[in-house]
Amino acid sequence: MRSFRIGILLFMGILAVASCEKDDICVEGGTPLLVIEFYDINDTSSLKTVPTLRVVGVGKNVTVNTIADRTALKTISIPLKTDVDVTSFIMISGSTSAEDGSETGNVDTLNFSYKRLEDFLSRGCGFVVNYDSLQANITTDTNNWIKDIEVIRSQVINSDSTHVKIFH
Repeated sequence: MRSFRIGILLFMGILAVASCEKDDICVEGGTPLLVIEFYDINDTSSLKTVPTLRVVGVGKNVTVNTIADRTALKTISIPLKTDVDVTSFIMISGSTSAEDGSETGNVDTLNFSYKRLEDFLSRGCGFVVNYDSLQANITTDTNNWIKDIEVIRSQVINSDSTHVKIFH
């Protein structure tokens, strides 16, 4: 009888271990951000700070949450949309609020187009979206603070390196 109980316990222990699954914790990363660096239009090899930069997605009422709002920055990382092939941002240099609450500063609109590439990482991470054939343009107005844009990496597969240079 004693050996029967030990056999049952051993069987239940083996069953419990065999039914365990690997933890589905994602450590591999997610959809990459678009990395933009700002350069001096007069010295195209020198980074140049944008004073009190504000970045807002077109059609959104809130600023992009991946950068500090109204901060002097030389580099930013911003998200591209994962459900359409175009993302547009309003970038405001010298952003402040007037007494009536309206936005002041020099406002430019940037448009990014790309092809989305879904990549299955794992059960824990699911799918991420990478981007290919990245293109950028600016909506011209009478007083653009952005003078030129250069895409230096047309594939956005990580957030480790610069994808776009903006000259101002």
